Amino acid sequence: MGVVNVTPDSFSDGGRFLDPGRAIEHALELARQGADWVDIGGESTRPGSKPVSAEEELSRVLPVVRELHRRRPGLPISIDTTKAEVAEAAVLAGASVINDVSGLRFDPHLAEVARRHRTPLILMHLRGRPETMQQEPFARSIWRSLREGLAGSIRRALAAGVRHSQLIIDPGLGFGKSRRQNFEILVHLDRLQDFGLPIVVGTSRKSFVQAVSTGEGLDPQRGRGHAWPLTRSGRTRSAAERAQSSPLLALGDAAAVAASILAGAHIVRVHDVAAALPAVRLADAILAASYSRP
Repeated sequence: MGVVNVTPDSFSDGGRFLDPGRAIEHALELARQGADWVDIGGESTRPGSKPVSAEEELSRVLPVVRELHRRRPGLPISIDTTKAEVAEAAVLAGASVINDVSGLRFDPHLAEVARRHRTPLILMHLRGRPETMQQEPFARSIWRSLREGLAGSIRRALAAGVRHSQLIIDPGLGFGKSRRQNFEILVHLDRLQDFGLPIVVGTSRKSFVQAVSTGEGLDPQRGRGHAWPLTRSGRTRSAAERAQSSPLLALGDAAAVAASILAGAHIVRVHDVAAALPAVRLADAILAASYSRP
């Protein structure tokens, strides 16, 4: 899944694709690079971000969805929104998947849109709201929080008439989790297979991956082999700052993508498709070999 943020304050791209024309060209480029579908979002969900009105969100995403669908009618488009009004308009404009980071907690009517249009519905686990989600305390048991949260989202969807076969789940890495908890989820991602649903994982340009990739928090005097601390250490730099200071970010993102697939992810959400694709192919090859007889 290739990501296109049509926002002025995205953590990952700093608003580079707020202009509809640039967003459309970027989406087409992601498709040329190998994205199976593109995810269009008009409201930032970075830590500390504030919600925008449905009208503002629609003004950002509709021109992109409509023109992208016209130019590439066979390219699946997902609309990243928590609002039923935005989802409805985007589906009518050409989107074919709904991606709800709130897991139907913010607007339960979004499930009705998925039911009526029979679109796949991604239910993500989010603790709190983007404005405050990275403020401690975090859940004492992230797996209890994750299981109960996803189970609740699934119940809401099914109660609204959405079919089980339409649902996709996302553990929401980076959304209300500590650094250590994000890695714990990746290590035991196969536990989510109990839900019997496809799993989306988004590690791309997440601070917990980039901090490790750049060695943030390591003491250079203790040697490069020293284990990286999984707790916060000092100020967290922005993605733009890390991009300027280290060439290792793309490698870190690719490594996290490969780890996600090997751990059980069926769909990976990425910003740089070209950089991630070799890791996807390698992980798929390893999995294919694991299914064959020795």
